[in-house]
This record gives sequence, structure tokens and C-alpha cells, in this order.
Amino acid sequence: MKSLLKLHTLTLLGLAFVANLGLQVYLATGQLKTWAEINWMDVTGEGGSAVLALAWLIMLLHSRPAGRVTRLLALGLACVFFSWWMDTLDEFIQLPELAVWDNWLETAPMPIGLLLLTLGIYHLNQEQRAISQQMSKREKGFREHRLFDKLTPLGAAEYLRQQVQLALGHAQAEQQPLSLVVVDLDDFNTINQRYGQAEGDAVLQAIAQQLLLNLRRQDLLCRLAGDRFVAVLPNTGETQARMIADELQQAVASLAHKTAQHGERVHLRASTGTVMAFDEDAEQLLKRLNLNLAKTKQQLPRCA
Repeated sequence: MKSLLKLHTLTLLGLAFVANLGLQVYLATGQLKTWAEINWMDVTGEGGSAVLALAWLIMLLHSRPAGRVTRLLALGLACVFFSWWMDTLDEFIQLPELAVWDNWLETAPMPIGLLLLTLGIYHLNQEQRAISQQMSKREKGFREHRLFDKLTPLGAAEYLRQQVQLALGHAQAEQQPLSLVVVDLDDFNTINQRYGQAEGDAVLQAIAQQLLLNLRRQDLLCRLAGDRFVAVLPNTGETQARMIADELQQAVASLAHKTAQHGERVHLRASTGTVMAFDEDAEQLLKRLNLNLAKTKQQLPRCA
């Protein structure tokens, strides 16, 4: 209650002053009605409405921060309260017949208050829409944050599937080729066993940066799982995709990563696979890509 009075002292004291001034004017110019002359039905309706308007005003001031919207709503409720307050006083005090100013005190504040409330509600709606947009962006950002890999600055498997599906739709609509390249590090487990998992994580981070540097601006690189990366290549045919795969393979082999503990260079190799998209969905395309990679790895011993 103390904070309410501190924040909105002028509003509440101003309303109390005006309401008391109206009461004093009525008492100075009129006479109190007898008990039998009072219409208690009107007193209940008009007085109850005034009490509700005052309660709404107090709740508004207590729950909202200061600002244009709060100011408009508060002034509107104050005018509505004053109008009903004067109507209620009219039920207890009989004014002279020649007094016509009382009609202005009773009726004029009501439309003014409703107009102010309308403006306040309009700006409140604009405010809520802005807040909803911000919350929607935050929620979207939070959802997408969960789709990104925790170790590397790349999208994770679920994000990759979503983007592949979008790329498939775009490729079909634009009648353009779409290809995927997978890069899988050879014997990566030996790095973890020999140098530790922390060094293995550092290698994956370095590989991610190396692959990104060797891709085009329109390409998308994601970490599918473990030491396996997938590049989505829009507007790229199978022949060009194989050339890019060879470049990525050479980029991995030329990476001069040295261990943090002894400064020993880690020699890396990678196997690659490529597929070109046809009339299929993301799951089928990724499945073909993994099968292509498996065939490539099966040929490694024979090439050795």
C-alpha cells in the first residue's frame, strides 16, 4: 500500500479532492433529502458502479507501471468514477430547480472517461502485441537454441533434418538441384583414447571451423553425430558436390591441429560421401547419404 501511495499519490489525492469538492458544492447549494425521498435502487446502482470504478482504478495503479497507457486508463476511470459519484450524490441532496450545472457534472465526465479508456485500451492492445512478438521471438530462439550442437557452433541432427526438408521444398519449387556431403573422421576414437576427451572435443571444434572455411556462403554445415558432419549444398549437382567433398577431405588432412598438452600434431583423415536429392523426404535422403558413406568406408581397406 505504501508503494501504491508513493507511485500514484497525485492521482489518488487529486481524485479525492475533486470528489470532495463536488460534495461540498452540492451541500452548499442544495438540501439533504428525507429518508423517504431517497431512491435506494438508484443509490445501489449508481453508488455500486462508483465503488467498482474506484476499485478498478486502485487495482490498475497497483498492478501496472507508470506510463502513457496507465495514465490514460487511470484518467478514464477517474472520470467515470466522478460521474457516478455525482449521480450518487444527487440521490441524497436535492438541488434547486434553477441549477442546471449539475447535469454537466453528472454526464460530461462519463463520455470523456470512456474516450480516455478507449484510447488507453487501444494503446494497451498495441503494447500487448509488441510484448507477444518479443515473447514469440524469445520462445523461437529458445526452441532453436536446443536444436544447436553444444560443442560446435553448428546445428545438431534435428536442425539438420528440418533444414534438409526446407531445402528439398525450395529445390523442387525452383527446379534446382540439391546435394548433400557427409564428412566422417577416420579413427577418431583413437584421438580420445590417446589424448583424452577434452582434446577430442578441441579437434571437433577445429574441424568444424575448417569445414566452414571451405564451404560456400549459401551452404549449410551441421554436426549429425559424434565426428560426422553434413553439408547441405543448394543449387549443386552431383559432380560439383563430389568436387566439394574432395576439397573438404583435403581440408581435414591439411589441418595442423596440435595438442594442448605436448604440442604434438594430430594427423587427421576423413571419409566423405555425396548424394543428390530426388523425389524423397529428408529422412530418405539422409539414409541414402549414410549408406553412401558406409560403402566408401568399406572400400578403405582394399585401397590401403
